[in-house]
Amino acid sequence: MATFLYKLGRLAFRRRHFVALIWVALLTLAGVGAASAPAAGNTSFSIPGTEAQKAFDLLEQRFPGASADGATARVVFKAPAGEKMTDAGNKATVNKTVKELAGGSEVASVADPYTGHAVSKDGTIAYASVKYKVSGMELEDSSRTALEDAADDARKAGLTVEIGGDALNAAPETGATEIIGIAIAAVVLVITFGSLLAAGLPLLTAIIGVGIGVSTVTALASALDLGTTTSTLASMIGLAVGIDYALFIVSRYRAELAEGRTREDAAGRAVGTAGSAVVFAGLTVVIALVGLSVVNIPMLTKMGVAAAGTVVIAVLIALTMIPALLGYAGRRVKPAGEKSKLLGGGRAAKEPARPNMGTRWASFVVRRPVAVLLLGVVGLGAAAVPAASLELGLPDDGSQPVSTTQRRAYDLLSEGFGPGFNGPLMVVVDAKDSARPKTAFTEVSDEIKGLKDVVTVTPPQPNKAGDTATITVVPNSKPSSTTTEDLVHAIRGAGDGIKAKTDAEILVTGSTAMNIDVSQKLNDALVPYLALVVGLAFLLLIVVFRSILVPLKAALGFLLSVLAALGAVVAVFQWGWLSGLMGVEQTGPVMSMMPIFMVGVVFGLAMDYEVFLVTRMREAYVHGEKPTQAVVTGFRHGARVVTAAAVIMIAVFSGFIGSSESMIKMIGFGLAIAVFFDAFVVRMAIVPAVLALLGRRAWWLPAWLDRALPNVDVEGEGLREKDTDADEDRELVHA
Repeated sequence: MATFLYKLGRLAFRRRHFVALIWVALLTLAGVGAASAPAAGNTSFSIPGTEAQKAFDLLEQRFPGASADGATARVVFKAPAGEKMTDAGNKATVNKTVKELAGGSEVASVADPYTGHAVSKDGTIAYASVKYKVSGMELEDSSRTALEDAADDARKAGLTVEIGGDALNAAPETGATEIIGIAIAAVVLVITFGSLLAAGLPLLTAIIGVGIGVSTVTALASALDLGTTTSTLASMIGLAVGIDYALFIVSRYRAELAEGRTREDAAGRAVGTAGSAVVFAGLTVVIALVGLSVVNIPMLTKMGVAAAGTVVIAVLIALTMIPALLGYAGRRVKPAGEKSKLLGGGRAAKEPARPNMGTRWASFVVRRPVAVLLLGVVGLGAAAVPAASLELGLPDDGSQPVSTTQRRAYDLLSEGFGPGFNGPLMVVVDAKDSARPKTAFTEVSDEIKGLKDVVTVTPPQPNKAGDTATITVVPNSKPSSTTTEDLVHAIRGAGDGIKAKTDAEILVTGSTAMNIDVSQKLNDALVPYLALVVGLAFLLLIVVFRSILVPLKAALGFLLSVLAALGAVVAVFQWGWLSGLMGVEQTGPVMSMMPIFMVGVVFGLAMDYEVFLVTRMREAYVHGEKPTQAVVTGFRHGARVVTAAAVIMIAVFSGFIGSSESMIKMIGFGLAIAVFFDAFVVRMAIVPAVLALLGRRAWWLPAWLDRALPNVDVEGEGLREKDTDADEDRELVHA
């Protein structure tokens, strides 16, 4: 592989005009496609194989035209102190608001609080349910404005009015912190390279790669039902790996220049060596992201595939556009050890009087490997302790900041109707095969009334055919509680006996039941997903490192870092530690998909640093150095760049903590802290300590397996043979 990539790097360097033209054309094409594509709507959140989804699909079939996936809003009214909502003046205000809401072109129906029994027992709180014909993200701005204006008019009449539901949902905003993350990355690159031009190359190529990836996602969003979160995550991951991959190749190019190679040859060798590491690092990320499809949640699959596509683009740009731009830069990109004139350089720096920081740190670790290993493992273990208290759930209005009208509406409904009112369960009774459908509906209703934690059971509402009915059940506990989860299981359990007596099938759905099913599905998929992703990456790393113990150590180190990162997420977003600093206004359960998504992404990124750092060690070992000396050599050449890459990635991910979307905020924080743990504790401390303890055994591989594995030559041994042949040719000429 090194030889092929070496030729590719030299070709891109020579044919730089052609390479640059191709990437500019692709960026233009993607941009035009994104600009001309229809706007994406709200991605459908379907969970195949769950009972809640089965019930939802049945409702679509048996209750046509009911707009089951349409946006909803609850306009909640509270009377002034000493008054009631049934007072004539307040009642007139509510009726006027209901009439005003019903006039919207996208409104399917509005339920009057006074005819729909939507007034609290004490008469102080009432609500009007608004149903729309389209989903929340497809609502026109005029519909949202009309909803808010109607609420404002009622407020002017003296009522407290808040709005809940998904009708007010809007696209997430990342905020200025994302730009700050990129700015930090730029500063780190300038410090690392000592050159503004060299620092600008990784940023430029990463932005082009993300531009192509995100524009492609935007262009296909409507056709493939991709949501706004998909492009946000693709940009987050694509930007981080794009900068890192380019950083490693530019750094190796400068190192090759410092050894006296021509610029074209240095570009080829940088792509042949560091580029090989980039290819395999990118493959591990792609495996981890595409592997999310085993969970069988379409939204998660689309997010993973879109992000993986952006990573592939980042790899291709690093292998082709970076050497092309280096060709354009010429002598303005200095060899390692030189700074640009603008930064006070312009001449070769003197050889440092003592080894660099990476060398000193690695020397310290190989002298005291046991102490460093224990300290690293114990530290990560302590950080992982909060993960034992992990609670999973999907966000609802109760997890919104208290400053939002959605959260205030949630609290008012809890005050007036009980905490379970915000998470009603919808029971669907399929009596198509029953000889007595009406009897089946009644028996189901009576059975549910006898269960614990049930406050209200509405009368069955049959469809026109009379073979299916819906029953709304209001629990006594809040939607995210374990008591409500137990009630869902109890209703489903009671369905077995009812089906035996009446041939009617009971299905439980609604947002609360859907959340419970999603959490269960994600928990069930975690072990198979880990087995698939870690197994494939383990095999890939065996090929890269030609070792059994090094990939095993890499996988175990990843588990430590991801558990510690999950512990940090629980501490901040569930327990509330440092929540003010992170902009977390409301603590609550960690999102159900967070652990499995974090496992996928962090595993891929963790293997990045493993490949970049350990391939340098492997290269030194293959070229004759002792195992402990190879560890030090790997750090001398790679520690500075890996540190810079980690800081950049942390900065980019941290930029998404400023997002208004709780999911993006949580993922940004989780990935940033995971990279910190993995890069600076696992890869910089635990890895060299373990390799020092293992010695030559670290690079052991059974002879039969060594013969069976393909030789991918990540260390560039084939390129070294080219050097030997060239030296012999020169000796013959001089002779």
